[in-house]
Amino acid sequence: MRRAGRRLAQVLTILPDAAGWRWCALTAVVCGAVMAAIGFSTGLYRLTETAPGLMIRLLIVWIVPAVGEEIPFRGLLLPGRDETRRPWLWVAVSTALYVAWHPFETLTFLPHATTFLRWDFLLCTAILGLACALMRLRTGSLWPAVLLHGGFVVVWQTWLGGVSALG
Repeated sequence: MRRAGRRLAQVLTILPDAAGWRWCALTAVVCGAVMAAIGFSTGLYRLTETAPGLMIRLLIVWIVPAVGEEIPFRGLLLPGRDETRRPWLWVAVSTALYVAWHPFETLTFLPHATTFLRWDFLLCTAILGLACALMRLRTGSLWPAVLLHGGFVVVWQTWLGGVSALG
């Protein structure tokens, strides 16, 4: 448990250098393009009028899914490159558990969020989770993953039909 606490303290206090931020920006663009191709082609994403309540949504999204999911799945579960000889195994494990978390939410305490059971949503979730894990692994920082995760959820909920999809 001490190791996890040290790991979390480390990933929350490290910021990427300029090259790390550039790598994360490129990763975000690729992740977004792949997710957009999937989401728009399947109807998961659809352009909508701006959903009301953007400011409160920003606050909630940055706390709950962004920080609240990044801490356990990428901050605690994913060891640093210096902690394991098999980082790709841990990337796969953390991504798989992150994806599995979403149907679990629907089946337990968010029964109205049936979108979390759609194959296309879960595929986009896997892509986002993989991108976040790679950012964390590459930079040693949790903050690029928090920004990516929070940013994508805000865009989905505000302009791509996510608020209505969540019931």
